Amino acid sequence: MAELDGRAALITGASQGLGREIATAYVRAGASVVICARDEAMLETVRAELQALAGPAQKVIARRCDVSKPDEVDALVTASLAALPHLDILVNSAGVYGPKGLVEDNDWLEWVRAIEIDLFGAVLLCRAIVPHLKRHGRGKIIQLSGGGATTPMPRLTAYATAKAAVVRFAESIALELAPHHIDVNCIAPGALNTRMLDEILAAGPAVVGEDFYQRSLKQKESGGAGLERGAALAVYLASPASDGITGRLISAVWDPWADLQTHLNDLTTSDIYTLRRITPGDRGKDWGSK
Repeated sequence: MAELDGRAALITGASQGLGREIATAYVRAGASVVICARDEAMLETVRAELQALAGPAQKVIARRCDVSKPDEVDALVTASLAALPHLDILVNSAGVYGPKGLVEDNDWLEWVRAIEIDLFGAVLLCRAIVPHLKRHGRGKIIQLSGGGATTPMPRLTAYATAKAAVVRFAESIALELAPHHIDVNCIAPGALNTRMLDEILAAGPAVVGEDFYQRSLKQKESGGAGLERGAALAVYLASPASDGITGRLISAVWDPWADLQTHLNDLTTSDIYTLRRITPGDRGKDWGSK
């Protein structure tokens, strides 16, 4: 059996980039999928590609949705559950960089819009689907996070703020949902060569900063982390192989995620792969602690 035989997933931001790669990996792994994005034409192209990969028992459904709008999210989830009553996986992949440049120079409405898509969109989807997952008695929620969660990103403050908040939100609802056998995790996919990288290069060093621009140039030349690693981790976190792993931010590139089930006790009894405050003692200093 494939890893996701009999499973069903709702995947946002699936018209391009990592969301599209995850949708493809899920269909190859045996899942039925509902894919959503804002661009209907691009979404239909992906739907047709996925349908060609799907087996006779799999469904591939596409529906336009702006994840920042509560009414559209509610309609999306209602339609998804009508088509796939056994839906048990949510992947929140929709995201934007938002405004680039110094925070005082950013257009405020663009800054807020990035938070609405990157953070509020993930929260709205969870709010809409969690009651169903609770009734179902199991589920998997997977959030796409990234470097903004663990590293300051000057000149991309809306993006970094949203991504850090997404991780803390996931850690928090993971505790709420653990009694219902619903696992919630975040993926750090690595530096990806997608449209978002192209946005950085188009903006130029004067806007995004010389250091980040030069790193982005090198990433473009090297090919980046590759989408397939993040998609493979998304398959793992949606599968029974990861049952009980929850409330974690996992790197697709650096962490030994394929073997995490063997370390389940260490994960559940520690703060490994979580966002935490670092104290002087954590860095071998003898000041600042009693």
